[in-house]
Amino acid sequence: VAGVAVAPEVQAQGQTLALVGAGLRSKFIVKVYVAALYAARPGRDARALIESPAPRRLRLQLLRDVDAATLDEALQEGLRDNTAANELAAMQPSARRLTGLLTALGTLREGDVIDLDFDARGVEAAHGGKPLGRIDDPAFARALLRVWLGDKPAQSSLKKALLGG
Repeated sequence: VAGVAVAPEVQAQGQTLALVGAGLRSKFIVKVYVAALYAARPGRDARALIESPAPRRLRLQLLRDVDAATLDEALQEGLRDNTAANELAAMQPSARRLTGLLTALGTLREGDVIDLDFDARGVEAAHGGKPLGRIDDPAFARALLRVWLGDKPAQSSLKKALLGG
């Protein structure tokens, strides 16, 4: 995808996760990252993937340098677009934790990889294979996955690609 080799499977959370789909995130005409979705129980149903307690991984491989605060701002916008205001208000501690994990990275470079590992307890973030931290909040993890797979995804063509379409 956009010159990035996407593995057919990855090892995560002690399991082999199979590729569901992969696609390009672009903003205007700028290619930002290639996203790949992996799941222990792959399928093409967005809601089932969001709600599943089984391990899932969303891998983002950057195609350009990006300020981590800018990436976080885009994710926070996606959370607002796909989460009811009262639910989002309850998730503010988790949203702030995500901001802290990402902004600590400073500037992300072209080729950097961010992994978001989702499970029944929440989500764990890693940069270049090194753990950044964990957010133990299942509702927040589902909300974060909706940034890409929700009713108002960051990019509808990317959602379709992530679901294998």
